[in-house]
Amino acid sequence: MVLQSSLKNCLQLSCILRTPKAGFRSTTSGGLIIQSTSNDVYQNLAVEDWIHDHMNLENRQVLFLWRNSPAVVIGRHCNLRLMRQKNIKLARRRSGGGTVYHDLGNINLTFFTTRKKYERMENLKLVVKALKALRPQLDVHVTDRYDILLDRQYKISGTAAKLGRATAYHHCTLLCNADKFVLSSVLKSPYKGIKSNATPSVPASVKNLFEEDPSLSCEMLLDAIAEEYATQHQIDHHITLINPADETVLPGINNKAKELQTWEWVYGKTPKFSVSACFNMVYKDSVLDVKVDLDVKHGRIEACNIALPEQWLPPALCSELVKSLTGSKFCPNETTTLATTLLRVCPQDDELHSRWNLLCDNMITLM
Repeated sequence: MVLQSSLKNCLQLSCILRTPKAGFRSTTSGGLIIQSTSNDVYQNLAVEDWIHDHMNLENRQVLFLWRNSPAVVIGRHCNLRLMRQKNIKLARRRSGGGTVYHDLGNINLTFFTTRKKYERMENLKLVVKALKALRPQLDVHVTDRYDILLDRQYKISGTAAKLGRATAYHHCTLLCNADKFVLSSVLKSPYKGIKSNATPSVPASVKNLFEEDPSLSCEMLLDAIAEEYATQHQIDHHITLINPADETVLPGINNKAKELQTWEWVYGKTPKFSVSACFNMVYKDSVLDVKVDLDVKHGRIEACNIALPEQWLPPALCSELVKSLTGSKFCPNETTTLATTLLRVCPQDDELHSRWNLLCDNMITLM
Protein backbone atom coordinates (compact mmCIF):
# COMPACT_ATOMS: atom_id res chain seq x y z
CA MET A 1 0.00 0.00 0.00
CA VAL A 2 2.57 2.59 1.11
CA LEU A 3 6.24 2.85 1.82
CA GLN A 4 6.06 4.61 5.16
CA SER A 5 9.70 5.69 5.16
CA SER A 6 9.46 7.30 1.75
CA LEU A 7 10.18 10.94 0.96
CA LYS A 8 6.52 11.35 0.07
CA ASN A 9 5.56 10.47 3.65
CA CYS A 10 8.04 12.94 5.07
CA LEU A 11 6.70 15.72 2.85
CA GLN A 12 3.12 14.78 3.69
CA LEU A 13 3.93 14.82 7.40
CA SER A 14 5.50 18.25 7.06
CA CYS A 15 2.63 19.89 5.24
CA ILE A 16 -0.18 18.20 7.14
CA LEU A 17 1.08 18.17 10.68
CA ARG A 18 3.60 20.96 11.00
CA THR A 19 1.16 23.83 10.75
CA PRO A 20 1.92 26.69 13.16
CA LYS A 21 0.60 26.28 16.71
CA ALA A 22 -2.52 24.34 15.78
CA GLY A 23 -0.73 21.07 15.04
CA PHE A 24 -2.96 18.95 12.85
CA ARG A 25 -6.18 20.50 14.09
CA SER A 26 -6.11 22.78 11.06
CA THR A 27 -5.86 20.04 8.43
CA THR A 28 -8.53 19.77 5.79
CA SER A 29 -11.76 17.92 6.47
CA GLY A 30 -12.19 14.23 5.74
CA GLY A 31 -10.35 11.20 7.07
CA LEU A 32 -6.83 11.01 8.42
CA ILE A 33 -4.66 7.96 9.12
CA ILE A 34 -1.77 8.48 11.49
CA GLN A 35 0.80 6.06 12.90
CA SER A 36 3.05 6.56 15.89
CA THR A 37 6.82 6.25 15.47
CA SER A 38 7.11 5.43 19.18
CA ASN A 39 6.67 2.11 20.97
CA ASP A 40 6.21 3.77 24.37
CA VAL A 41 2.81 3.01 25.89
CA TYR A 42 2.59 6.30 27.80
CA GLN A 43 3.38 8.40 24.74
CA ASN A 44 0.85 6.53 22.61
CA LEU A 45 -1.91 6.78 25.19
CA ALA A 46 -1.08 10.49 25.47
CA VAL A 47 -1.66 10.88 21.70
CA GLU A 48 -5.14 9.41 22.20
CA ASP A 49 -5.82 11.97 24.92
CA TRP A 50 -4.42 14.81 22.81
CA ILE A 51 -6.56 14.02 19.77
CA HIS A 52 -9.65 13.61 21.93
CA ASP A 53 -9.05 16.89 23.77
CA HIS A 54 -7.75 19.14 20.98
CA MET A 55 -8.83 17.97 17.56
CA ASN A 56 -12.00 19.19 15.90
CA LEU A 57 -13.64 16.02 14.62
CA GLU A 58 -16.85 17.61 13.33
CA ASN A 59 -15.88 17.10 9.69
CA ARG A 60 -13.10 14.58 10.13
CA GLN A 61 -12.55 11.02 11.29
CA VAL A 62 -9.15 9.77 12.41
CA LEU A 63 -7.57 6.32 12.59
CA PHE A 64 -4.55 6.10 14.90
CA LEU A 65 -2.22 3.08 14.51
CA TRP A 66 0.27 2.21 17.24
CA ARG A 67 2.36 -0.57 18.78
CA ASN A 68 3.99 -0.83 22.19
CA SER A 69 6.98 -2.45 23.79
CA PRO A 70 5.88 -4.89 26.53
CA ALA A 71 3.26 -3.22 28.71
CA VAL A 72 0.08 -4.05 30.57
CA VAL A 73 -2.77 -1.58 30.26
CA ILE A 74 -4.87 -2.17 33.33
CA GLY A 75 -8.46 -2.75 33.97
CA ARG A 76 -8.83 -4.92 37.03
CA HIS A 77 -6.20 -7.56 37.87
CA CYS A 78 -2.68 -8.35 36.74
CA ASN A 79 0.43 -10.04 38.12
CA LEU A 80 2.41 -7.04 39.36
CA ARG A 81 5.23 -9.13 40.81
CA LEU A 82 5.88 -10.87 37.50
CA MET A 83 5.67 -7.57 35.66
CA ARG A 84 8.33 -6.07 37.92
CA GLN A 85 10.56 -9.09 37.33
CA LYS A 86 10.20 -8.80 33.56
CA ASN A 87 10.38 -4.99 33.51
CA ILE A 88 6.96 -4.73 31.90
CA LYS A 89 5.39 -1.28 32.12
CA LEU A 90 2.03 -0.72 33.77
CA ALA A 91 -0.35 1.88 32.36
CA ARG A 92 -3.94 2.95 32.88
CA ARG A 93 -6.03 4.09 29.92
CA ARG A 94 -8.78 6.67 30.21
CA SER A 95 -11.33 4.44 28.51
CA GLY A 96 -11.54 1.90 31.33
CA GLY A 97 -12.43 -1.69 30.50
CA GLY A 98 -10.55 -4.92 31.11
CA THR A 99 -6.83 -5.57 31.33
CA VAL A 100 -4.80 -5.96 28.12
CA TYR A 101 -1.24 -7.09 27.42
CA HIS A 102 0.70 -5.25 24.71
CA ASP A 103 3.95 -6.07 22.98
CA LEU A 104 5.35 -5.50 19.49
CA GLY A 105 3.40 -8.50 18.19
CA ASN A 106 0.14 -6.80 19.08
CA ILE A 107 -1.18 -3.81 17.11
CA ASN A 108 -3.53 -1.15 18.42
CA LEU A 109 -6.15 0.77 16.47
CA THR A 110 -7.99 3.86 17.70
CA PHE A 111 -10.98 5.21 15.77
CA PHE A 112 -11.86 8.85 16.51
CA THR A 113 -15.21 10.41 15.58
CA THR A 114 -17.78 12.80 16.94
CA ARG A 115 -19.97 11.21 19.57
CA LYS A 116 -22.91 11.21 17.16
CA LYS A 117 -20.96 9.18 14.60
CA TYR A 118 -19.48 6.74 17.13
CA GLU A 119 -20.10 3.13 16.06
CA ARG A 120 -17.72 0.50 17.35
CA MET A 121 -19.41 -2.39 15.52
CA GLU A 122 -18.74 -0.71 12.18
CA ASN A 123 -15.10 -0.21 13.13
CA LEU A 124 -14.68 -3.88 13.96
CA LYS A 125 -16.42 -4.93 10.76
CA LEU A 126 -13.92 -2.75 8.91
CA VAL A 127 -11.05 -4.65 10.57
CA VAL A 128 -12.62 -8.00 9.67
CA LYS A 129 -13.13 -6.87 6.07
CA ALA A 130 -9.47 -5.83 5.87
CA LEU A 131 -8.35 -9.22 7.22
CA LYS A 132 -10.51 -11.09 4.72
CA ALA A 133 -9.22 -8.93 1.87
CA LEU A 134 -5.68 -9.77 2.92
CA ARG A 135 -6.32 -13.48 3.55
CA PRO A 136 -9.75 -14.64 2.29
CA GLN A 137 -9.38 -18.02 3.99
CA LEU A 138 -9.36 -16.51 7.50
CA ASP A 139 -12.46 -17.38 9.54
CA VAL A 140 -12.92 -14.14 11.51
CA HIS A 141 -16.07 -12.47 12.81
CA VAL A 142 -17.25 -9.88 15.34
CA THR A 143 -19.19 -11.01 18.42
CA ASP A 144 -21.96 -9.26 20.34
CA ARG A 145 -19.35 -8.47 23.01
CA TYR A 146 -17.39 -6.47 20.41
CA ASP A 147 -14.56 -9.00 20.27
CA ILE A 148 -13.11 -10.43 17.08
CA LEU A 149 -12.87 -14.22 17.04
CA LEU A 150 -10.70 -16.45 14.89
CA ASP A 151 -12.08 -19.90 13.97
CA ARG A 152 -15.17 -19.14 16.07
CA GLN A 153 -13.33 -19.66 19.36
CA TYR A 154 -10.05 -17.74 19.66
CA LYS A 155 -10.08 -14.10 20.66
CA ILE A 156 -7.75 -11.98 18.54
CA SER A 157 -9.14 -8.55 19.42
CA GLY A 158 -10.61 -6.84 22.47
CA THR A 159 -12.25 -3.44 22.65
CA ALA A 160 -12.70 -0.37 24.88
CA ALA A 161 -14.02 3.14 24.34
CA LYS A 162 -14.30 6.65 25.72
CA LEU A 163 -17.36 8.74 25.02
CA GLY A 164 -16.84 12.45 25.60
CA ARG A 165 -19.41 15.23 25.39
CA ALA A 166 -18.73 15.96 21.74
CA THR A 167 -16.06 13.48 20.66
CA ALA A 168 -15.48 9.78 21.15
CA TYR A 169 -12.92 7.13 20.45
CA HIS A 170 -12.97 3.37 20.22
CA HIS A 171 -9.76 1.40 20.44
CA CYS A 172 -9.11 -2.26 19.86
CA THR A 173 -6.19 -4.63 19.76
CA LEU A 174 -5.20 -7.21 17.16
CA LEU A 175 -2.99 -10.19 18.00
CA CYS A 176 -0.50 -10.88 15.25
CA ASN A 177 2.52 -12.49 16.89
CA ALA A 178 2.36 -11.58 20.59
CA ASP A 179 4.15 -13.57 23.29
CA LYS A 180 1.23 -15.70 24.48
CA PHE A 181 3.13 -17.18 27.42
CA VAL A 182 3.89 -13.76 28.87
CA LEU A 183 0.38 -12.58 27.99
CA SER A 184 -1.30 -15.36 29.96
CA SER A 185 1.18 -15.10 32.84
CA VAL A 186 0.88 -11.38 33.51
CA LEU A 187 -2.91 -11.33 33.10
CA LYS A 188 -3.38 -14.15 35.61
CA SER A 189 -3.64 -12.53 39.02
CA PRO A 190 -1.78 -14.46 41.75
CA TYR A 191 -3.87 -12.77 44.42
CA LYS A 192 -6.69 -14.61 46.17
CA GLY A 193 -9.47 -13.11 48.22
CA ILE A 194 -9.68 -9.83 46.29
CA LYS A 195 -13.09 -8.17 46.03
CA SER A 196 -13.65 -5.19 43.75
CA ASN A 197 -16.34 -3.35 41.81
CA ALA A 198 -13.91 -2.74 38.93
CA THR A 199 -14.74 -3.91 35.42
CA PRO A 200 -13.85 -7.62 35.36
CA SER A 201 -11.32 -8.91 32.87
CA VAL A 202 -13.00 -11.86 31.17
CA PRO A 203 -10.50 -14.67 30.43
CA ALA A 204 -10.54 -15.96 26.87
CA SER A 205 -8.65 -18.41 24.69
CA VAL A 206 -6.41 -16.40 22.39
CA LYS A 207 -4.53 -17.13 19.20
CA ASN A 208 -2.12 -15.15 17.07
CA LEU A 209 -2.97 -14.56 13.43
CA PHE A 210 0.63 -15.61 12.74
CA GLU A 211 -0.25 -19.09 14.03
CA GLU A 212 -3.01 -19.33 11.43
CA ASP A 213 -0.86 -17.90 8.63
CA PRO A 214 2.91 -17.50 9.27
CA SER A 215 3.25 -15.27 6.21
CA LEU A 216 1.38 -12.48 8.00
CA SER A 217 3.17 -9.64 9.79
CA CYS A 218 2.14 -6.63 11.84
CA GLU A 219 3.17 -4.32 9.00
CA MET A 220 0.94 -6.16 6.54
CA LEU A 221 -2.02 -5.97 8.90
CA LEU A 222 -1.50 -2.26 9.58
CA ASP A 223 -1.36 -1.50 5.86
CA ALA A 224 -4.43 -3.64 5.07
CA ILE A 225 -6.51 -1.94 7.77
CA ALA A 226 -5.32 1.51 6.69
CA GLU A 227 -6.20 0.70 3.08
CA GLU A 228 -9.70 -0.47 4.00
CA TYR A 229 -10.21 2.62 6.18
CA ALA A 230 -9.08 4.87 3.32
CA THR A 231 -11.42 3.11 0.89
CA GLN A 232 -14.44 3.39 3.16
CA HIS A 233 -13.78 7.06 3.92
CA GLN A 234 -12.75 7.92 0.36
CA ILE A 235 -9.38 9.39 1.27
CA ASP A 236 -5.81 8.93 0.01
CA HIS A 237 -4.18 5.62 0.89
CA HIS A 238 -1.56 7.32 3.00
CA ILE A 239 -0.27 6.80 6.54
CA THR A 240 1.06 9.91 8.24
CA LEU A 241 3.84 9.23 10.73
CA ILE A 242 3.94 11.25 13.94
CA ASN A 243 6.44 11.51 16.77
CA PRO A 244 4.41 11.52 20.02
CA ALA A 245 7.10 13.54 21.79
CA ASP A 246 7.07 16.42 19.26
CA GLU A 247 5.65 19.49 21.00
CA THR A 248 5.60 21.46 17.74
CA VAL A 249 3.06 19.02 16.35
CA LEU A 250 1.25 18.14 19.57
CA PRO A 251 1.56 21.08 22.02
CA GLY A 252 1.45 19.89 25.63
CA ILE A 253 1.83 16.21 24.72
CA ASN A 254 4.79 15.55 27.02
CA ASN A 255 2.85 16.75 30.06
CA LYS A 256 0.07 14.32 29.15
CA ALA A 257 2.60 11.46 28.88
CA LYS A 258 4.13 12.37 32.25
CA GLU A 259 0.73 12.46 33.92
CA LEU A 260 -0.02 8.94 32.66
CA GLN A 261 3.12 7.68 34.43
CA THR A 262 2.38 9.17 37.85
CA TRP A 263 1.49 6.97 40.81
CA GLU A 264 -1.61 9.11 41.33
CA TRP A 265 -2.94 8.12 37.89
CA VAL A 266 -1.72 4.51 37.52
CA TYR A 267 -2.56 3.41 41.09
CA GLY A 268 -4.42 6.30 42.69
CA LYS A 269 -7.37 5.92 40.30
CA THR A 270 -7.81 2.25 41.18
CA PRO A 271 -11.40 1.44 42.22
CA LYS A 272 -11.87 0.48 45.85
CA PHE A 273 -11.02 -3.14 46.62
CA SER A 274 -10.38 -5.39 49.60
CA VAL A 275 -7.84 -8.13 50.19
CA SER A 276 -8.45 -11.01 52.57
CA ALA A 277 -5.49 -13.38 52.77
CA CYS A 278 -4.16 -16.17 54.93
CA PHE A 279 -0.57 -17.33 54.74
CA ASN A 280 1.65 -19.76 56.60
CA MET A 281 4.90 -18.42 58.01
CA VAL A 282 7.55 -21.03 58.63
CA TYR A 283 9.90 -20.03 61.40
CA LYS A 284 12.48 -22.47 62.77
CA ASP A 285 10.47 -25.62 63.57
CA SER A 286 7.03 -24.06 63.72
CA VAL A 287 4.37 -22.98 61.21
CA LEU A 288 2.28 -19.95 62.01
CA ASP A 289 -1.08 -19.05 60.44
CA VAL A 290 -1.53 -15.33 59.80
CA LYS A 291 -4.68 -13.61 58.53
CA VAL A 292 -4.54 -10.19 56.90
CA ASP A 293 -7.47 -8.00 55.86
CA LEU A 294 -6.92 -4.81 53.87
CA ASP A 295 -9.31 -2.25 52.44
CA VAL A 296 -7.73 -0.15 49.69
CA LYS A 297 -9.19 3.03 48.22
CA HIS A 298 -7.55 5.23 45.58
CA GLY A 299 -4.42 3.11 45.91
CA ARG A 300 -4.02 3.71 49.66
CA ILE A 301 -4.68 1.34 52.55
CA GLU A 302 -7.84 2.59 54.21
CA ALA A 303 -8.15 -0.11 56.88
CA CYS A 304 -5.81 -2.88 58.01
CA ASN A 305 -6.05 -5.82 60.36
CA ILE A 306 -3.35 -8.41 61.09
CA ALA A 307 -4.30 -11.46 63.19
CA LEU A 308 -1.45 -13.51 64.68
CA PRO A 309 -0.67 -14.99 68.12
CA GLU A 310 0.50 -12.25 70.48
CA GLN A 311 3.22 -14.47 71.92
CA TRP A 312 4.85 -14.49 68.48
CA LEU A 313 5.08 -10.72 68.13
CA PRO A 314 4.38 -8.09 70.83
CA PRO A 315 0.85 -6.67 70.30
CA ALA A 316 2.17 -3.11 70.58
CA LEU A 317 4.58 -3.72 67.71
CA CYS A 318 1.90 -5.29 65.53
CA SER A 319 -0.42 -2.36 66.31
CA GLU A 320 2.32 0.05 65.29
CA LEU A 321 2.64 -1.71 61.93
CA VAL A 322 -1.13 -1.54 61.38
CA LYS A 323 -1.12 2.14 62.31
CA SER A 324 1.73 2.91 59.89
CA LEU A 325 0.17 0.96 57.03
CA THR A 326 -3.18 2.73 57.37
CA GLY A 327 -3.12 5.66 54.98
CA SER A 328 0.03 4.46 53.19
CA LYS A 329 0.27 3.51 49.51
CA PHE A 330 -0.59 -0.08 48.64
CA CYS A 331 2.93 -0.47 47.34
CA PRO A 332 5.80 -2.86 48.19
CA ASN A 333 8.41 -0.10 48.19
CA GLU A 334 6.48 2.07 50.64
CA THR A 335 5.69 -0.90 52.88
CA THR A 336 9.38 -1.89 52.89
CA THR A 337 10.36 1.64 53.90
CA LEU A 338 7.76 1.72 56.70
CA ALA A 339 8.85 -1.69 58.00
CA THR A 340 12.53 -0.70 57.97
CA THR A 341 11.78 2.54 59.82
CA LEU A 342 9.75 0.76 62.50
CA LEU A 343 12.42 -1.88 62.89
CA ARG A 344 14.90 0.79 64.00
CA VAL A 345 12.80 1.56 67.09
CA CYS A 346 12.29 -2.11 67.99
CA PRO A 347 14.16 -3.60 70.94
CA GLN A 348 17.57 -4.94 69.92
CA ASP A 349 16.52 -8.56 69.81
CA ASP A 350 17.74 -10.69 66.90
CA GLU A 351 14.89 -13.21 67.12
CA LEU A 352 12.29 -10.43 67.29
CA HIS A 353 13.88 -8.78 64.26
CA SER A 354 13.80 -12.06 62.32
CA ARG A 355 10.10 -12.55 63.09
CA TRP A 356 9.35 -8.95 62.15
CA ASN A 357 11.16 -9.26 58.82
CA LEU A 358 9.35 -12.52 58.06
CA LEU A 359 5.95 -10.91 58.71
CA CYS A 360 6.75 -7.83 56.62
CA ASP A 361 8.12 -9.92 53.76
CA ASN A 362 4.85 -11.86 53.63
CA MET A 363 2.82 -8.65 53.76
CA ILE A 364 4.75 -7.36 50.75
CA THR A 365 3.86 -10.44 48.71
CA LEU A 366 0.24 -9.25 48.82
CA MET A 367 1.15 -6.12 46.86
